Amino acid sequence: MKYLLDFKLSETRPTQAGDAMLVLEPLDKEKGAAALAEARPGQFVNIQVLQSHGTFLRRPISICDADAEQGLLFLYVKDAGAATHCLCNAREGDVFSILLPLGNGFSFDETYSDALLIAGGVGIAPMLLLAKKMNEAGLSPSMLIGAVNKDRLILTEELSSVGNLYISTDDGTSGEKGFVSQHSVLCRDWKHILCCGPLPMMKGIAAIAKERGIDCQVSLENVMACGLGACLCCVEDTADKGNVCVCKEGPVFNINRLKW
Repeated sequence: MKYLLDFKLSETRPTQAGDAMLVLEPLDKEKGAAALAEARPGQFVNIQVLQSHGTFLRRPISICDADAEQGLLFLYVKDAGAATHCLCNAREGDVFSILLPLGNGFSFDETYSDALLIAGGVGIAPMLLLAKKMNEAGLSPSMLIGAVNKDRLILTEELSSVGNLYISTDDGTSGEKGFVSQHSVLCRDWKHILCCGPLPMMKGIAAIAKERGIDCQVSLENVMACGLGACLCCVEDTADKGNVCVCKEGPVFNINRLKW
């Protein structure tokens, strides 16, 4: 079920990467709790940014965390344009119209004890909710995250608290030096990989997964405007169904469905 709700910004947490973690609470507590309870790892929200003059379309932001009991929604926002700049600099008490939860997220079950979560850049954000949900299912996930340097790494403390965290940086200022696709932890006998991040990174991981016969899911970041499959901005040509809307069919796909 999808909900269109107003959320109030209760806190903005700056990050060392220069972006922001928004902590939002629904004005309608009952419906908000229901919406947050339904949120799944890998899903996203579409947020209206009226504070950004000239921004007419809602902006898709992945769900970093959702706490139904406390009634809190956590969105990690990269300061990359007019709308996201307004979000990163919003004031406590500002109200935003948010459509949620949208899309299909990551899937896992009790057999995913040998799964590796891999992410880079802002693609790290949805891994927090994923790791927490895996914890609730009795799993202790291993996670590999990467960035250009240690200053661009995000959520390291939060992720370390919910699983085994491995780090890769291009310049070697934190963790192993190199890309995530070169990290030594990938040499282990993984059965599943769940991945989110820049497209070249995900294609590199997908190639490794195919070569080694590892089940692999990736979260696409196609341009999504409506989030409902109406505007056709995010169409992806798949191997099984032809052209599909990423916002409805994805954003998470098994790599066997993609023409990579």
